[in-house]
Amino acid sequence: MNISHGSKILDLSAPKVMGILNVTPDSFSDGGRFNQIDSAIKQAQKMILDGASIIDVGGESTRPGAALVNEDEELSRVIPIIEAIRREFDVWISIDTSKALVMDTAVSAGANLINDVRALTQENALKIAAKCDVPVCLMHMQGQPKNMQVSPSYQDLLKEIKAFFDERLIACRQAGIKDKNIIIDPGFGFGKTMDNNFSLLKHFNEFSALGYPLLAGLSRKSMFDHLLGLKVDERLAPSLTGALLCAQQGASIIRVHDVKETADMLKILVAVSQAQ
Repeated sequence: MNISHGSKILDLSAPKVMGILNVTPDSFSDGGRFNQIDSAIKQAQKMILDGASIIDVGGESTRPGAALVNEDEELSRVIPIIEAIRREFDVWISIDTSKALVMDTAVSAGANLINDVRALTQENALKIAAKCDVPVCLMHMQGQPKNMQVSPSYQDLLKEIKAFFDERLIACRQAGIKDKNIIIDPGFGFGKTMDNNFSLLKHFNEFSALGYPLLAGLSRKSMFDHLLGLKVDERLAPSLTGALLCAQQGASIIRVHDVKETADMLKILVAVSQAQ
């Protein structure tokens, strides 16, 4: 299994690391640290050297309670950094956005992948994603970042998430998005309780049946604070554990803050799987 953009091919026969580069002042883990070009480029270089195959650039925080960012502000945050990364490095670049104009402009600037927490539900997003003809990650979220953690509720967690993806996949096909360009993310922490998140982790492999590459994003999530009482910068061990469990259940892309540690863990997993 792989994904491609033009002549660029990313082999997903073994899990790949997506390094998080938040160029925002208010993201929950690293807000304000990498919102200048120099610091962002240095962080991108570090993540590439540490083993990231994809750099995920985001200009709007999607933490619980986050405020919306207007189009112009988001563009001013992400486009110069995407352009700079593309000039410097031969790496896959992902744009983490839900806005059609940001998707379009980012791909023109050098992004290879669209990572949308709203699964192309915003105005013109389906049309633009089809036009860009790049891989797209569709994530499940109940509600919106501003209210998603107020009181998330499900009758049947897995059934409802799968039904959501069935609906979005139909919409994507009707818009002309190719099946080979689809990636699925069940959305840890996005409109889900702690129990929901751990149930999702236990049954992650059920989403493999949909037949698309799976992305797992549970790096430093509050589910680990709720269970273990850990601050954001104390969540490395549980983040690695969660990443390992997802990789063992078929995750093709692991989205993380701690790239080197995750890449090292995945190398061990691959070595074990290939051992005689």
